[in-house]
Amino acid sequence: MGSIEEDIPLIEQGLISQEVKLYAEDGSVDIHGNPPLKEKTGNWKACPFILGNECCERLAYYGIAGNLITYLTTKLHQGNVAAATNVTTWQGTCYLTPLIGAVLADAYWGRYWTIAVFSGIYFIGMSALTLSASVPALKPAECIDGFCPSATPAQYAMFFGGLYLIALGTGGIKPCVSSFGADQFDDTDSRERVRKASFFNWFYFSINIGALVSSSLLVWIQENRGWGLGFGIPTVFMGLAIVSFFFGTPLYRFQKPGGSPITRISQVVVASFRKSTVKVPEDATLLYETQDKNSAIAGSRKIEHTDDCQYLDKAAVISEEESKSGDFSNSWRLCTVTQVEELKILIRMFPIWASGIVFSAVYAQMSTMFVQQGRAMDCKIGSFQLPPAALGTFDTASVIVWVPLYDRFIVPLARRFTGVDKGFTEVQRMGIGLFVSVLCMAAAAVVEIIRLHVAQELGLVESGAPVPISVLWQIPQYFILGAAEVFYFIGQLEFFYDQSPDAMRSLCSALALLTNALGNYLSSLILTLVTYFTTRNGAQGWISDNLNSGHLDYFFWLLAGLSLVNMAVYFFSAAKYKQKKAS
Repeated sequence: MGSIEEDIPLIEQGLISQEVKLYAEDGSVDIHGNPPLKEKTGNWKACPFILGNECCERLAYYGIAGNLITYLTTKLHQGNVAAATNVTTWQGTCYLTPLIGAVLADAYWGRYWTIAVFSGIYFIGMSALTLSASVPALKPAECIDGFCPSATPAQYAMFFGGLYLIALGTGGIKPCVSSFGADQFDDTDSRERVRKASFFNWFYFSINIGALVSSSLLVWIQENRGWGLGFGIPTVFMGLAIVSFFFGTPLYRFQKPGGSPITRISQVVVASFRKSTVKVPEDATLLYETQDKNSAIAGSRKIEHTDDCQYLDKAAVISEEESKSGDFSNSWRLCTVTQVEELKILIRMFPIWASGIVFSAVYAQMSTMFVQQGRAMDCKIGSFQLPPAALGTFDTASVIVWVPLYDRFIVPLARRFTGVDKGFTEVQRMGIGLFVSVLCMAAAAVVEIIRLHVAQELGLVESGAPVPISVLWQIPQYFILGAAEVFYFIGQLEFFYDQSPDAMRSLCSALALLTNALGNYLSSLILTLVTYFTTRNGAQGWISDNLNSGHLDYFFWLLAGLSLVNMAVYFFSAAKYKQKKAS
């Protein structure tokens, strides 16, 4: 990845030449706490270590997540609904814990040390999971003549303890790595700013290189060479992720933590409430702001005043008492315009943020219902038995194809029509992803309709035997989902970094990841509700252990309908969104 800067012309072509600056001017520092030299730090020279870390860490994560439902059903002997619920609940937790890491990074430790500490927790969790699948006393008993004994409490504790340590570890890493990588590009330098846009594409590309190995080689090892080895290899790669990250330390640029974002938000709410009777002046320049070049928040530029949510502006109104005393130090009574605007930005982001919940519920089907659908089909390719979870390879391959295609061809083409240097704005890019996600669920529903029709014709409804339709029929839905990811998830990464307040970037990245958590929880909720309402009065239900007697196609159509409604709400919200303006 070291030659990316030379290999990717991107949208750097045609930029107006500017005076070369020796030091980064975005408030970052080098390892010694000094202003970083552009020639020796940051930019693409620092990124290979970050991308290598992300690639190995995601290989480790997907080495567990990609085929987890199979382990739960075949080794822990859980039913389809229970296993799918456990998977989505765990995956949801993996995207909920980033709030912990984000607050620590933005307020106290900085992104570098947060990544370092939580990587250690992650590695311990991976090791525990490997032991639970390797040590005889910790492994669940095998089925004997159709009888499958339940795992012991100790076995459950070891397995799920390791699993949720991984969830905590990834929580400290995920909101920080993409932001830490973007920190390597100076926001005040137009050339580096457009390279940063390209970084997000290649960051997601690295994620999917790791996922490709996991969804193909590791899935096969898990089902054919044992789960101990299948979990052990991801553990080794997690160790490599840590090594890669520390190797790049001398080249990194570091942003200083700006203090607790939650405290600053609370101060604005409290101060505006205390001054609820105060009138906001029509002249925004009369609102309180520091006279210094930089804002009062460490690591943050000043943010220009906006006219929305004017009630919050009361927090920045200088009262008569404060004017007489000249004491502006109590932030619970008086906040700067920049501090007020931080909260306004979060409020404006909310509708855009909410769109990711339904999208993530669709994405969650790749590791749950898509796998179960595949298990009910013919998985033989010649003499080779293809694990259904390995079909996730086609989603990953789709991303690997779409990222360079988007970066090198779609961006220059789109720029001619949109006039946007990046081809599409982040908001436009995410909207395209939402539309493609509707097509994905429609494709999955059509495949299931065909599968159920063949099962009916061949009399396989009662037996529940796999239907003699090749599992490769699932490829289109995986490929379409990969295209949706490239547009939505990468656009989301860039949106929440660029539009977030400077001192809240880890938090906003965590909020973006939170949509994955809520999407997984939403998927679990929908599964639970669908099971409840469709199994009343002794009915088989849409999603039974025997999928041939169910209607998984109805479930996919339900998600397609929800996605369509979600897309309509998003387009309405995106049309009214106001971009952040920083000094």
